[in-house]
Amino acid sequence: MQEQYFKEAISAEIFQYISQAANELQLESYVIGGFVRDFILERGTAKDVDVVAVGSGIELAQKVAGLLPNKPKVQVFKTYGTAMLRFQDVEIEFVGARKESYSEDSRNPEVSEGTLQDDQNRRDFTINALALSLNKDDFGLLLDPFGGIADLEAKIIRTPLDPDITYSDDPLRMMRAIRFATQLNFKIEEHSLNAITKNASRIDIITRERIVVELNKILESPVPSLGFLLLEKTGLLERILPELIALKGVEEVEGQKHKDNFYHTLEVVDNIAKNTEDVWLRWSALLHDIGKAPTKRYHKKIGWTFHSHEFVGSKMVHKLFKRLKMPLNNKMKFVQKMVMLSSRPIVLASEVTDSAVRRLIFDAGDDVESLMTLCEADITTKNPKKFKRYHKNFEIVREKIKEVEERDRVRNFQPPITGEEIMKTFNLQPCREIGQIKEAIKEAILDGKIPNEHDASYQFMLEKGAQLGLKLNQ
Repeated sequence: MQEQYFKEAISAEIFQYISQAANELQLESYVIGGFVRDFILERGTAKDVDVVAVGSGIELAQKVAGLLPNKPKVQVFKTYGTAMLRFQDVEIEFVGARKESYSEDSRNPEVSEGTLQDDQNRRDFTINALALSLNKDDFGLLLDPFGGIADLEAKIIRTPLDPDITYSDDPLRMMRAIRFATQLNFKIEEHSLNAITKNASRIDIITRERIVVELNKILESPVPSLGFLLLEKTGLLERILPELIALKGVEEVEGQKHKDNFYHTLEVVDNIAKNTEDVWLRWSALLHDIGKAPTKRYHKKIGWTFHSHEFVGSKMVHKLFKRLKMPLNNKMKFVQKMVMLSSRPIVLASEVTDSAVRRLIFDAGDDVESLMTLCEADITTKNPKKFKRYHKNFEIVREKIKEVEERDRVRNFQPPITGEEIMKTFNLQPCREIGQIKEAIKEAILDGKIPNEHDASYQFMLEKGAQLGLKLNQ
């Protein structure tokens, strides 16, 4: 019965071709890892499949490509002994079964040919060591040497071999353990969790790029806080994102406390995960308060303050992205903008004026909707009346944004008067006064002193020019 069940898992056309190719080459072949795990968990259609050959994976890939009707191109990675081809929007990677040995200063192992058992031994977790036979004689047979099925049923992340060795050999597996626990809502088995804590310092040998891949997958999970709490508990977070650890804890002076901004941040991230799949907006939620640690002050008259934490935090974003080798492009600038503006709608909600809304629309530009989503996620009060009132206020802000935008058209606007027109009007060469006039026009429009129109702006330009002592071009 079980064999029939797994035959259904690999009844797809491509597996028939792989089975035929392996049979002709007289190789054993197995589909292994994520495909098998996700089929059992019913996690949807696989976009990538890993196939292990007891022999040459490259040779098997080339044989399969020759049998397929569309003769797909095979990408060969000789350094790793792997090959890949695409079939019907699925990436299939072929690798020869191997065994590995590691040195202390690298996660790149010495590799030698091995058996299927050797290959399953080297897998990171029991749930990723499951293999299905593609061999003619036992097609669909499940090979589960480490109790991976039982761990799937019990929702446990566990290593096939000694976790201390597994994580020390390849410390990226510590991040992967936490990522899988977060994605699947599984628990990391106790010995494995302790081994992550013990080997946390080993994460330092992993490239920042690989760490960020795992961080992104944690952030993209339904409840990202599960992963960040595990990262904090095991000591990994302080080595990767010390800016978040700096937010931990509550200080009390003269009976006055501030909230724990670390746990508040994780609440905000979970809140925003319910409303957006944009990983960069989720990064914005994760980093929106990082400026609070360096700006925290206690004043006897007003209590705890975090003045300018948004400005300081936005500057910290650049350093953090650079350290983690994340893209220093528009994605980073978007996160910086969200952090910088993160408190603006909250302040607005208490007094919604046209002028303040115009400035918000101008400063946020096309990202004003993302900013509002972030600010709504930032409401973590447990007081039902306050929660309802804050959300109601944000509804008012949204309506005001819509109203002002339709009337004044200030999103991404350029002042109606160009520098060239100012130069021509006053017979000027490039100079400081041109910038002063353009800035004054912009401010007047945002303040509602003049409409966003050429004629009104032209008249204002003449007045401002007169104030600056400029003479009209006769």
